[in-house]
Amino acid sequence: MDLTDLRIPYLLPTALLMVALIFKAPTLARAWRDPDVRATTLLLGLATAVFVSVTPVSIHTINTMTGIPNIAAPWGYSLLTAFCATCLTMIMRWRDEPSNLRRRRMHRVYLIYSGIVLALWITFLLADVPEERIYDLDTYYAGTPWIREHILLYLIAHMASALVAASMLWRWLSEVESRWLKTGLVFLQMGYAFGLVFDVAKLTAVAARWADADWDFLSTRVAPPFALLDAILVAIGFIVPQAGPYLQDRIRDGAHHRRLRPLWHTLRMLAPAAAQARVGRWAPIDLRLLQRQQRIHDALLRLAPHLDYHLYARAYVAASARHDGETARGIAGAVTIQVAAAAYRQPADADTDADAEPTANRPALIKTEITDHIDAISRAMRRTRATENIRLQATIAESVTPHA
Repeated sequence: MDLTDLRIPYLLPTALLMVALIFKAPTLARAWRDPDVRATTLLLGLATAVFVSVTPVSIHTINTMTGIPNIAAPWGYSLLTAFCATCLTMIMRWRDEPSNLRRRRMHRVYLIYSGIVLALWITFLLADVPEERIYDLDTYYAGTPWIREHILLYLIAHMASALVAASMLWRWLSEVESRWLKTGLVFLQMGYAFGLVFDVAKLTAVAARWADADWDFLSTRVAPPFALLDAILVAIGFIVPQAGPYLQDRIRDGAHHRRLRPLWHTLRMLAPAAAQARVGRWAPIDLRLLQRQQRIHDALLRLAPHLDYHLYARAYVAASARHDGETARGIAGAVTIQVAAAAYRQPADADTDADAEPTANRPALIKTEITDHIDAISRAMRRTRATENIRLQATIAESVTPHA
């Protein structure tokens, strides 16, 4: 089989991690001094580097470029070991409040795993592994001095990190209230479970070699899929608690921005009260939502002299007979704003400036009937037939109501 064909199973986790890195890049640029942001970026970067390095084609490329058979092994195992250490410290960052004790524990983890990485390189340099083995290095050299220790070292380090992480997560899971964080922890638990299956399969195949048995299929066929599942689920577990709330907020703000479009379309012909900063269409959705809300309120302030709250009251009574309270308020507000906008565009007295000071009979203020329900008002403006029927009823009611 062509080595490039074996890159395909690694594409999904690699693409997932690359997307997460791209997603995290703006945050790193803004808050690179924040240790939590740096740690998250380091974790995602190490995970991506592991996947890029352990594909068969990458292993062969590293060996060929350096001219040293099997040097891809300590390279990939070192990245994996560093990733394990970063996972443990990330869980500590999430679980424990900042303190000297937490900092000492994290430093201890980094120190231990740095020693393991150093030992991996020392054992590899002492070993005699002249024949390149892309798929079965663990079992092929299972009985070779120093490379044997090299293999056991990375497997035991990986298993220890999975066991410790799973233990910490299990004790912490019942205390977590955040839905996104709890979801991430569940993914992490599943990922570490699959990682333990990978370790057991690899160690069993190596032990079988020591007993002169050939169980290499456990290392070459059974273990790799569990390693992929491990990495994918762990990556998702660390991404979800951070990306989930972000995406939820963006989806919520995007929906809110779209709901306000009909109201803004009705009011946009009003000249702005003052020069406003422009926010481009590619700006973050929360900024665009804030701008749209601000412009709607500014337009309503200019429309205030034309808002007829007697009309609002009649429209609300008519709408309440057919709709629930919030919908009725929205329809009444839509009717009031549409009539006021028409009056703004075509003032009764052509010589009167639309921006003139309001009269005593029409105070220049906006009541909460309008300001507290702009979402409902905007939704009502989509229901043109219902709004028009209520407007006609309110107009008829005005013509038959005696005035004091």
